Amino acid sequence: MDLTQVVGQNVLRLRTAAGTSLADLASASGISKTTLHGIEQGQGNPTLSTLWALATALKASLGELLESPASTVEVVRVGDARPQVEGDAVSARLLHRIRLRGTVEVYDIAIAENTQHSEAHLPGVEECLVLTRGQVTTGPTASPADLAEGESIRFDAARPHLYQGHAGHNRAVLLMVHPES
Repeated sequence: MDLTQVVGQNVLRLRTAAGTSLADLASASGISKTTLHGIEQGQGNPTLSTLWALATALKASLGELLESPASTVEVVRVGDARPQVEGDAVSARLLHRIRLRGTVEVYDIAIAENTQHSEAHLPGVEECLVLTRGQVTTGPTASPADLAEGESIRFDAARPHLYQGHAGHNRAVLLMVHPES
Protein backbone atom coordinates (compact mmCIF):
# COMPACT_ATOMS: atom_id res chain seq x y z
CA MET A 1 0.00 0.00 0.00
CA ASP A 2 1.49 3.38 -0.93
CA LEU A 3 1.82 6.33 1.44
CA THR A 4 -1.13 8.30 0.00
CA GLN A 5 -3.44 5.33 0.63
CA VAL A 6 -2.07 4.84 4.16
CA VAL A 7 -2.55 8.55 4.95
CA GLY A 8 -6.06 8.49 3.49
CA GLN A 9 -7.11 5.47 5.54
CA ASN A 10 -5.59 6.94 8.71
CA VAL A 11 -7.26 10.33 8.26
CA LEU A 12 -10.63 8.66 7.67
CA ARG A 13 -10.14 6.30 10.65
CA LEU A 14 -9.09 9.10 13.02
CA ARG A 15 -11.86 11.45 11.83
CA THR A 16 -14.49 8.73 12.21
CA ALA A 17 -13.19 7.71 15.65
CA ALA A 18 -13.39 11.36 16.75
CA GLY A 19 -16.96 11.65 15.44
CA THR A 20 -15.94 14.60 13.26
CA SER A 21 -17.64 15.35 9.97
CA LEU A 22 -15.70 16.03 6.79
CA ALA A 23 -16.88 19.66 6.89
CA ASP A 24 -15.78 20.11 10.52
CA LEU A 25 -12.32 18.66 9.85
CA ALA A 26 -11.97 20.83 6.75
CA SER A 27 -12.82 23.90 8.81
CA ALA A 28 -10.54 22.96 11.73
CA SER A 29 -7.57 22.19 9.48
CA GLY A 30 -8.03 25.00 6.94
CA ILE A 31 -8.14 22.46 4.10
CA SER A 32 -10.98 22.45 1.57
CA LYS A 33 -13.55 19.66 1.75
CA THR A 34 -12.69 18.65 -1.81
CA THR A 35 -8.98 18.32 -0.99
CA LEU A 36 -9.75 16.51 2.26
CA HIS A 37 -12.10 14.10 0.48
CA GLY A 38 -9.36 13.38 -2.08
CA ILE A 39 -6.85 12.70 0.70
CA GLU A 40 -9.25 10.27 2.40
CA GLN A 41 -9.72 8.50 -0.95
CA GLY A 42 -5.94 8.02 -1.24
CA GLN A 43 -5.66 10.49 -4.10
CA GLY A 44 -3.32 13.43 -4.41
CA ASN A 45 -0.04 14.04 -2.66
CA PRO A 46 -0.55 16.10 0.52
CA THR A 47 2.29 18.39 1.52
CA LEU A 48 3.95 18.26 4.91
CA SER A 49 2.13 21.43 5.97
CA THR A 50 -1.20 19.84 4.98
CA LEU A 51 -0.36 16.71 6.99
CA TRP A 52 0.63 18.81 10.03
CA ALA A 53 -2.64 20.77 9.78
CA LEU A 54 -4.60 17.51 9.67
CA ALA A 55 -2.65 15.97 12.54
CA THR A 56 -3.23 19.07 14.68
CA ALA A 57 -6.95 19.20 13.86
CA LEU A 58 -7.30 15.47 14.62
CA LYS A 59 -5.25 15.80 17.85
CA ALA A 60 -2.94 13.11 16.48
CA SER A 61 0.78 12.84 15.85
CA LEU A 62 2.23 13.06 12.36
CA GLY A 63 3.32 9.45 12.75
CA GLU A 64 -0.29 8.37 13.28
CA LEU A 65 -1.07 9.70 9.80
CA LEU A 66 2.01 8.18 8.14
CA GLU A 67 2.25 4.76 9.77
CA SER A 68 0.46 1.74 8.32
CA PRO A 69 -2.20 0.46 10.71
CA ALA A 70 -0.98 -2.35 12.94
CA SER A 71 -2.40 -5.81 12.51
CA THR A 72 -5.54 -6.30 14.56
CA VAL A 73 -4.07 -9.47 16.11
CA GLU A 74 -0.53 -9.77 17.43
CA VAL A 75 0.66 -12.94 19.19
CA VAL A 76 3.99 -13.02 21.05
CA ARG A 77 5.48 -16.45 21.74
CA VAL A 78 7.90 -17.30 24.57
CA GLY A 79 10.87 -17.76 22.21
CA ASP A 80 10.16 -14.76 19.96
CA ALA A 81 12.95 -12.21 19.65
CA ARG A 82 11.60 -9.04 21.27
CA PRO A 83 13.37 -5.91 22.55
CA GLN A 84 14.78 -6.57 26.00
CA VAL A 85 16.70 -4.46 28.52
CA GLU A 86 18.55 -5.48 31.68
CA GLY A 87 18.91 -3.55 34.92
CA ASP A 88 20.44 -4.34 38.31
CA ALA A 89 17.35 -6.17 39.53
CA VAL A 90 14.86 -6.08 36.64
CA SER A 91 14.87 -7.61 33.20
CA ALA A 92 12.15 -6.23 30.91
CA ARG A 93 10.94 -7.72 27.61
CA LEU A 94 8.61 -5.61 25.47
CA LEU A 95 5.52 -7.64 24.58
CA HIS A 96 3.16 -5.10 23.00
CA ARG A 97 2.85 -1.36 22.41
CA ILE A 98 -0.71 -0.08 22.59
CA ARG A 99 -1.34 3.48 21.46
CA LEU A 100 -4.24 5.01 23.26
CA ARG A 101 -6.26 7.93 24.36
CA GLY A 102 -8.57 6.62 27.01
CA THR A 103 -8.60 4.15 29.85
CA VAL A 104 -6.80 0.87 30.51
CA GLU A 105 -8.43 -1.65 32.85
CA VAL A 106 -6.14 -4.36 34.24
CA TYR A 107 -7.64 -7.69 35.34
CA ASP A 108 -6.24 -10.84 36.94
CA ILE A 109 -8.36 -13.57 35.36
CA ALA A 110 -8.84 -17.32 35.68
CA ILE A 111 -9.92 -19.21 32.54
CA ALA A 112 -11.85 -22.47 32.97
CA GLU A 113 -11.71 -25.41 30.58
CA ASN A 114 -15.09 -24.63 29.01
CA THR A 115 -15.44 -22.01 26.24
CA GLN A 116 -16.73 -18.49 26.82
CA HIS A 117 -17.89 -16.52 23.79
CA SER A 118 -17.77 -12.74 24.20
CA GLU A 119 -19.79 -10.43 22.02
CA ALA A 120 -18.09 -7.50 20.29
CA HIS A 121 -17.25 -4.60 22.58
CA LEU A 122 -17.59 -0.94 21.59
CA PRO A 123 -15.57 0.25 18.57
CA GLY A 124 -11.94 0.95 19.41
CA VAL A 125 -11.73 -1.42 22.41
CA GLU A 126 -8.65 -3.65 22.38
CA GLU A 127 -7.72 -6.54 24.64
CA CYS A 128 -4.22 -7.65 25.54
CA LEU A 129 -3.84 -10.92 27.44
CA VAL A 130 -0.61 -12.22 28.98
CA LEU A 131 -0.91 -15.87 30.02
CA THR A 132 0.85 -16.42 33.34
CA ARG A 133 -0.15 -20.06 33.92
CA GLY A 134 -1.61 -22.90 31.86
CA GLN A 135 -2.72 -23.10 28.24
CA VAL A 136 -5.60 -21.26 26.57
CA THR A 137 -7.18 -20.54 23.23
CA THR A 138 -8.28 -16.92 22.85
CA GLY A 139 -8.69 -14.09 20.37
CA PRO A 140 -11.17 -13.24 17.63
CA THR A 141 -13.71 -16.04 17.10
CA ALA A 142 -12.75 -16.22 13.43
CA SER A 143 -9.03 -16.72 14.17
CA PRO A 144 -8.24 -17.62 17.79
CA ALA A 145 -4.68 -18.40 18.90
CA ASP A 146 -3.40 -21.14 21.20
CA LEU A 147 -1.21 -19.67 23.95
CA ALA A 148 1.22 -21.33 26.32
CA GLU A 149 2.47 -19.94 29.63
CA GLY A 150 4.40 -16.69 29.12
CA GLU A 151 2.85 -15.93 25.71
CA SER A 152 0.55 -13.03 24.91
CA ILE A 153 -1.98 -11.76 22.39
CA ARG A 154 -3.37 -8.33 21.50
CA PHE A 155 -6.53 -8.01 19.41
CA ASP A 156 -9.42 -5.80 18.37
CA ALA A 157 -12.19 -6.64 20.85
CA ALA A 158 -14.82 -4.85 18.77
CA ARG A 159 -15.35 -8.25 17.14
CA PRO A 160 -16.71 -11.43 18.73
CA HIS A 161 -13.96 -13.28 20.60
CA LEU A 162 -13.52 -16.28 22.85
CA TYR A 163 -11.66 -17.72 25.85
CA GLN A 164 -11.07 -21.42 26.49
CA GLY A 165 -8.74 -23.01 29.02
CA HIS A 166 -6.92 -26.28 28.31
CA ALA A 167 -5.31 -27.02 31.67
CA GLY A 168 -6.76 -27.24 35.16
CA HIS A 169 -5.47 -23.87 36.37
CA ASN A 170 -5.21 -21.09 33.77
CA ARG A 171 -4.37 -17.55 34.86
CA ALA A 172 -3.69 -14.41 32.90
CA VAL A 173 -3.40 -10.67 33.13
CA LEU A 174 -5.98 -9.02 30.87
CA LEU A 175 -5.70 -5.39 29.80
CA MET A 176 -8.84 -3.86 28.33
CA VAL A 177 -8.04 -0.66 26.46
CA HIS A 178 -11.00 1.70 26.07
CA PRO A 179 -10.68 4.71 23.75
CA GLU A 180 -11.46 8.18 24.97
CA SER A 181 -15.18 8.83 24.72
